[in-house]
Amino acid sequence: MSKEFKVLYYVNQFFGQVGGEDKAGMKPEFHKDKIGPALGFENQLKGEGKVAGTIICGDNYFNENKEESLSYILNLVKQEAPDVFVAGPAFNAGRYGVACAEICRAIAEELNIPVVTGMYKENPGLEICQHVAYVVSTSDSAGGMRKALPLMAAITSKIAQGIELGSPEEEGYIPRGMRKTIIVDKRGSLRAVEMLVKRLKGEEFATEMPMPVFDMVTPAPAIQDLSKATIALCTSGGIVPAGNPDHIQSASAQKWGKYDISQRSALNAPDYYTTHGGYDPVYANEIPDRVAPLDILKELEKEGYIGKVYEFFYTTTGTGTSVSNSVKFGTEIGAELKAAGVDGVILTST
Repeated sequence: MSKEFKVLYYVNQFFGQVGGEDKAGMKPEFHKDKIGPALGFENQLKGEGKVAGTIICGDNYFNENKEESLSYILNLVKQEAPDVFVAGPAFNAGRYGVACAEICRAIAEELNIPVVTGMYKENPGLEICQHVAYVVSTSDSAGGMRKALPLMAAITSKIAQGIELGSPEEEGYIPRGMRKTIIVDKRGSLRAVEMLVKRLKGEEFATEMPMPVFDMVTPAPAIQDLSKATIALCTSGGIVPAGNPDHIQSASAQKWGKYDISQRSALNAPDYYTTHGGYDPVYANEIPDRVAPLDILKELEKEGYIGKVYEFFYTTTGTGTSVSNSVKFGTEIGAELKAAGVDGVILTST
């Protein structure tokens, strides 16, 4: 390998400085320039490598045209033949994270080229590429860019130069589910006893074999007679009354709202709109029922298909909202609905 290794970089339309949601539908493009974080990334390589170009693609376009987008990007990567492919960091942006993950997985599996990216631990893209990519652990927002890029660059440099990486804790990447055989001073039985003693004393210790934690949810029993059931409407699509009276955040929500719809047959504009910051709001603001279909539920109630639409609807924003807050919201809303005798819930997203 030559002294200066070659990197190809991927970003979405926002970090590619093309635009925001209005440009989320742009097709993938290749630029020989270093754009957005690619420029800062190359600076972190300290002359050991260079970014040979930047691929930019709209989040919506990639996720709606995955096969076409991957075909274009894979052909481009073959032509450019980088030593390492880098994407993101995507932080906690769901569509961006999924795009970075799908691209990294395809390049690693089909072209056998090392891939590096960066994501927040709750990004939905993590599970897609974690086993094949080095995913640097980032904060949940772009405010963590200055911390993420040096870590991504350091890992990229080591990979490109054939230097063995240290543990996830040492290098700053998320564990990949792999176990390595290493030589240590203390045998396993002694280390196990030491961990046990620390545990009994209430001291901190780190297990050598962390086990996955699965969130198992028992499905609710089926509703036996919908014609007598009370159905509630809930959404994570951010539909709120005009003025957003409870100031629900457009991303990384810290709260949920509850609004009386007993006298309404639909969620009409401009009385309702979306405060959600993770998708193009044009069509939702035009007809809010596209996200939270109160109009259809009221029709089903009128036809006798369901017994009753619950008099309140519940709403929050899903984009960037932590799993812990999501569980908290669901528990709180669920308790209210159960106490009110609601039989079922229509839960819509985006």
